[in-house]
Amino acid sequence: MVDPVRQRMKIVFCGTPQFAVPTLKFLLTQKEFEIAAVITQPDRPSGRGMKLTASPVKEAAVAAGVPVHQPEKIRAPEMQATLEAIAPDCIVIIAYGQIIPARLLPIARYGWINLHASLLPKYRGAAPINWAIVNGETVSGITTMRIDAGMDTGEMLLQHEMPIGANETAPELATRMSEAGAPLMLETLRGIAAGTLNGRAQDSAAATYAPMMKKEDGRIDWSRTAAEIYNRMRGFAPWPGAFSVLRGKTCQILGHPVSKDGEGREEQNPDLDNRSELADMGHNSAPLHPRSARPGHEPGTIHVRQSGLYVSCGGATEMRVTSVKMEGGRAMDAVEYARGARLTEGERFGNA
Repeated sequence: MVDPVRQRMKIVFCGTPQFAVPTLKFLLTQKEFEIAAVITQPDRPSGRGMKLTASPVKEAAVAAGVPVHQPEKIRAPEMQATLEAIAPDCIVIIAYGQIIPARLLPIARYGWINLHASLLPKYRGAAPINWAIVNGETVSGITTMRIDAGMDTGEMLLQHEMPIGANETAPELATRMSEAGAPLMLETLRGIAAGTLNGRAQDSAAATYAPMMKKEDGRIDWSRTAAEIYNRMRGFAPWPGAFSVLRGKTCQILGHPVSKDGEGREEQNPDLDNRSELADMGHNSAPLHPRSARPGHEPGTIHVRQSGLYVSCGGATEMRVTSVKMEGGRAMDAVEYARGARLTEGERFGNA
């Protein structure tokens, strides 16, 4: 139970990106909590001018007048001394970006409470939102958990299931999850304070993993089906994106699988045509079903038609390309690009 004399749960909030901001702001509005300090990553160079930029969590904390600590390494002895001096009841940690050493875990009387962007034990690791979309999941969710010395292995407290839209991108799903995480964390902390919330162990045998993304993850393997490639485009937005090679140059590509209606005419999703940014896509559209490519076309083969630019994919499926951005150039509508580059039927995207 929270100290009845003090009446408020003293919290240290630990986080860095925008994903953590809704929970921080929400907890700041709750009178039963005292946000005693915020820990976030140091300011980092950002943008073309490489200007030192504060994290979104720092900006929110400064605006609210909360003391901010930015250790280069949270494992530094002085950070342990700082936390011990604050003596928090609980440390809320969301997407902080550093591993917490085991010796710091006992400092808070209720432990370190994490908001993780998956339904644990699925998708433990650094990029659960991205890999859930890449793997074609239609349902994911968020979990509050008490962290331990392992990687996302601690006891689970509460979970909230969420559908993944057929056209939803990683940034869009992250926004929805971050907003849903705020009330879930509030419910978790109230349950902890009241002594009514008991954690439950994860089933490690059911665990899956979501490793940190690499640039190479964005390279398109045209032998995958159009639906698989589209999932990777959605999941790897905005970085590393989806790219291939054409005429010896790297290009970023956006597109979507195409389907056929009962009479054999192309049935296209108007919400996805002529978009220059994948993150602009809505997530409420109906699922798309890949249509069969014409026999004999190798994966990566380009088809220039009056209705648009298409590429043969694996499994006899086909993708309509909506945007092309050549290295050093701007993103262009695919039809405009094909016309200007004078693409010809049968050219191929490749990985060389």
